[in-house]
Amino acid sequence: MQPERERDHEWLKEFIRDIPDFPKEGVTFKDITPLLADKKAFTYTIDAIAHHFDRDEVDKVLGIEARGFMVAAPLAYRFTAGLIPVRKKGKLPWHVESQSYELEYGHDHLEMHKDAIEPGERILIVDDVLATGGTARATAQLTEVCGGKVAGLATIMELSFLEGRSKLSGYDFFSLISY
Repeated sequence: MQPERERDHEWLKEFIRDIPDFPKEGVTFKDITPLLADKKAFTYTIDAIAHHFDRDEVDKVLGIEARGFMVAAPLAYRFTAGLIPVRKKGKLPWHVESQSYELEYGHDHLEMHKDAIEPGERILIVDDVLATGGTARATAQLTEVCGGKVAGLATIMELSFLEGRSKLSGYDFFSLISY
């Protein structure tokens, strides 16, 4: 049986470092580097996300650049699934589908190889944080344009005051901790 503090995931906040005024003044960046460096916290994070989703319902895990890659790779291994990187515009070397989106501090584009998803494949989308929901929503739309079915979306943390979850209605969204 797990200790009480591990059942509520909030203990993971000990491993999230606040960096004020990054990437621009007025934004407080939530740094997951200490969580990644701690073997207990990182293992627990991967296990908790994997536990939430049914292994048989995930064909591929999609990681959003760049911190999403660090969560997606061990989850893909855990699910015996393929791994798909979604990157910012101009970073992928093959034919791509593109989707624009809004950040809490600007605009950007995401791209994925057009042949990354076979029609009907179930895709788990992962990233480190859900903020305004623009990146997650754009990635879900990109997945569907490429023929995939969104099996769910998962993040380590959610900035609930930005109400990004509201852009993900109709999807199974799971986050370990909330600010």
